[in-house]
Amino acid sequence: MSRGRSWGVFRERTHSPNREVDDAEILRLTGKHLEERGFDVVLKSPDELLAPAEGPPDFVFLMCEGAEVLRQLRNWETGGLRQVNSPVAVLNTYRERMIAQFEEADVAFIRSALVSTAASPRPASLPVWVKRSDVHNTQDGDVVFAATEEACRAALEALARRDLPRAVLQEHLEGDLVKFYGIGTGGARDGGPPWFRWFYHKDQTVAGHPLDPRGLARLARTAAAALGLEVYGGDAIATARGDLVLLDLNAWPSFALYRDEASAEIAAYLDRRLTGGAR
Repeated sequence: MSRGRSWGVFRERTHSPNREVDDAEILRLTGKHLEERGFDVVLKSPDELLAPAEGPPDFVFLMCEGAEVLRQLRNWETGGLRQVNSPVAVLNTYRERMIAQFEEADVAFIRSALVSTAASPRPASLPVWVKRSDVHNTQDGDVVFAATEEACRAALEALARRDLPRAVLQEHLEGDLVKFYGIGTGGARDGGPPWFRWFYHKDQTVAGHPLDPRGLARLARTAAAALGLEVYGGDAIATARGDLVLLDLNAWPSFALYRDEASAEIAAYLDRRLTGGAR
């Protein structure tokens, strides 16, 4: 007997540059583990949700990020449909919203400024990262490293030509770059901490700056809770002074290095959420 109908929603291909296969695979594996737990699972593209051939299911687990499909999912959510991640939480990962949420929650986030792409602001310091203010990365030019004011201005002008009215300027901070993945922000089923993994980014020379893994986990969970995320990943910097600074937070990443382990953990987490477990 089925334990309920669930839809899994793929991320838009334009939102997965060079990650299309990895992003799709984590969703497929999660769906497979849910089926093993007795759920009926159908995987759908975001476009299929905009003109659904049938009414919504009992539960949706989603990787999509486009504003239009998130509005559709939000309408269903207000009607009582359970979803992970919440469409509102995914929208909160849009940079211009994320900055405000992190400031309110006092998250140790990289210094960021929201600016108009039509203006010619002078960065507070150089070098700087110029990033589009909404979704994270869809193509070349969405995230640009600028070592000079001229390069910063050119990056903003390029975004303006694409009809993107705002951008985020973020300081460039030296240190060891780490990536992390997390599932849940409260206590785990066995009373221990939620599932969390981290590793150093490749293509860097790791200086070995002080890094407290438990402090990193606390920072990640505090940030995820501020946005309302339950399945998340991101990047942080460990500085020479021993500080941990959050660089970015994403909804439902590919979990590439931990895909098999993470997909089973996500399915178990979704099972608990479906049966009324705490977030």
